[in-house]
Amino acid sequence: MKRAERLRLTLDYLRTVSPPTDTELDYKSPFQLLVAVILSAQCTDKRVNLVTPALFEAYGTPEAMARAEVSDIFPYIRSVSYPNSKAEHLKAAAQMIVSDFGGRVPCDFDQLLRLPGVGRKTANVVVAVGFGLPGLAVDTHVFRVSHRLGLVPKAANTPTKVEAALKAQIPQADWAMSHFRLLYHGRYTCKALRPLCSHCGLNHLCPSKQ
Repeated sequence: MKRAERLRLTLDYLRTVSPPTDTELDYKSPFQLLVAVILSAQCTDKRVNLVTPALFEAYGTPEAMARAEVSDIFPYIRSVSYPNSKAEHLKAAAQMIVSDFGGRVPCDFDQLLRLPGVGRKTANVVVAVGFGLPGLAVDTHVFRVSHRLGLVPKAANTPTKVEAALKAQIPQADWAMSHFRLLYHGRYTCKALRPLCSHCGLNHLCPSKQ
């Protein structure tokens, strides 16, 4: 089976089992979404959602976080992964949003990449979820599922290459929803250590089935 056909059938199946969905991160503004996604790197959404209510109550706007010291931010996020570097990135990103973008999170992908702590995954999530623009983020789940199901070539050995391979085959209007469907399939069915192959409706397509 050609890769494009396998991808089409995979997304068709996931569309039948996954209703229109969104991020599981809690937020009330593009800035809070940005903060939550930065915190979610190498950390679960569940953990991030435990720390952000108090963090956002204290520093829920770019202006408030820009005025804070790194030592003020750190206690709120100490339980997430890499809290020291993330506290520094949050303050620096807030300062740049205030100084360079008038206190508003930019909706442009390349401008988002200028912000400290923001890589391609974070920028793609923010443009897609925060602004409703085309974006296809590749996190560990999307990367794993894409390779296990043979949706991308083996040479796509980095998240950036997987992103490019998926974008080349998926209509732009479907990028964001495809990201979420692949993500949640990886998070809840095609797990890293114990994939639930017996519960997966893609066994007939999967070259890696147990």
